[in-house]
Amino acid sequence: MTITITTSNVNGLRAADRKGIGEWAKGHAPDVWCLQEVRAPQPDVDRIVGALGFDYVDAGRITDPSALASMNEVCRIRGRAGVALLTTLPVVERRYGLPGLQEDVDSGRWIEEDLRTPTGAVITVVCVYVHAGNADDPVKMGQKYRFLDTMLVRLGQLRDEAASGGRQAVLCGDFNIAHTPLDIKNAKANEKHSGFLPQERAYVDRWLGEYGLVDVVRGLAGDVQGPYTWWSQRGRAFDNNVGWRIDYQFATPGLAGAARGFVIDKAPTYEARWSDHAPLSVTYDL
Repeated sequence: MTITITTSNVNGLRAADRKGIGEWAKGHAPDVWCLQEVRAPQPDVDRIVGALGFDYVDAGRITDPSALASMNEVCRIRGRAGVALLTTLPVVERRYGLPGLQEDVDSGRWIEEDLRTPTGAVITVVCVYVHAGNADDPVKMGQKYRFLDTMLVRLGQLRDEAASGGRQAVLCGDFNIAHTPLDIKNAKANEKHSGFLPQERAYVDRWLGEYGLVDVVRGLAGDVQGPYTWWSQRGRAFDNNVGWRIDYQFATPGLAGAARGFVIDKAPTYEARWSDHAPLSVTYDL
């Protein structure tokens, strides 16, 4: 029995709604859907998520739109960040925010849900939106490193829970870090830019080494260039596939071992996009 988990930075939920995210939902309707950069107030989130419930009905995944369970956290700074998690699976528990961070700029970036899979097992799904940072702005880089440092504490807890026979976990989201030169088209030109700084990339090294997480897509794709998930709006980056791989699913080993395939649903044309990121979906055989 399989489930599909999707992560997608929507680059503004209201804009994505106008550009056709509902049509995408009708055609895909994943079991679990993590959204980042929602950037909308709660009434708009409720309205659009409610409409997505009807799209799931049209897709034949549920019979009642209210059966699409949702949780979200709006950033306390207007127009920034915001994350949401939608699922057709039974929800066991929800947790909001990254423990240890209370500043407004860190809100709307981390939510967790314990979900019961069709086999009866419970897994933890984390929806993450890491600060983008700016190499020319020490304040913004400080915010990013503070968030990444605090993440390590929670990652250790998730690792220990899984290792002791408890819940397996998967972290889904836009981490705003391209890990290696395979994850970015122009590595040399970006070595001093946020998102590809050595200090940032070292965190991913620790997640995969010290904390035992698995980069699920890299494990499935092998050592190939890309596959990218984000393309700049400037120039012809999208048309020429000059991209970055900054959207990931990092899973504990037990769950990562169940991954059977992935799809990065890059739009056929620049005009057909509803975000500058493509949805990343992984199928897990449980």
